[in-house]
Amino acid sequence: MQEYTTVSGEFSAEYIEKHSRFIAVCFNCETEAQASEIIAAQKSKYWDARHNVYAYILQDGTMRFSDDGEPHGTAGMPILDVIKGSGITNVLIVVTRYFGGILLGTGGLVRAYSTSARDALAGATKVLMCECQEYRVDCDYGSFDRLTRLISDCNGMVQSTDFTDKVIVSVMLKKCESEAFLEKLCETFASKLKANLQKEIFFPFIL
Repeated sequence: MQEYTTVSGEFSAEYIEKHSRFIAVCFNCETEAQASEIIAAQKSKYWDARHNVYAYILQDGTMRFSDDGEPHGTAGMPILDVIKGSGITNVLIVVTRYFGGILLGTGGLVRAYSTSARDALAGATKVLMCECQEYRVDCDYGSFDRLTRLISDCNGMVQSTDFTDKVIVSVMLKKCESEAFLEKLCETFASKLKANLQKEIFFPFIL
């Protein structure tokens, strides 16, 4: 699996067009089952709204959208086009519309749903899902500060620290940068510290 960009958590944005209120919420979403749950929850939350339109793209290439009663092609597809254009995957956007009494027309609807989706996506926290390796490094207290500086210099992240009779540090590194870290660890501590590989996972790095 290659690196990909997605969003973390959720972010909402509101847009008003001729008294119609559009509430767009951007979610991280990894499966169709999860998408269905989120969509159902949004429809329940905004049960009194005229429309709850959505679109999503998953990392495996799955794409879905719904106009939820709006004229065909004026709502779900514009949201999907916004997501496609961003290059972001594993993302779901639900746009709730409260009708304001004035018809927007085809062009107005496309503009409103596109703008709402774009605003929600723009405000969401973007993360790069990278192929990473997690290492465990045991050190004495006197070496701890120097070790954390080295981890930072190598673009790594300290996942956890356990202080016992020694310090046990869990380190997350992009796989492509692990070799450089291991070499510098050996050089800096004259081979006295060892990094033991724990697992390989896809891990989010904030962009």
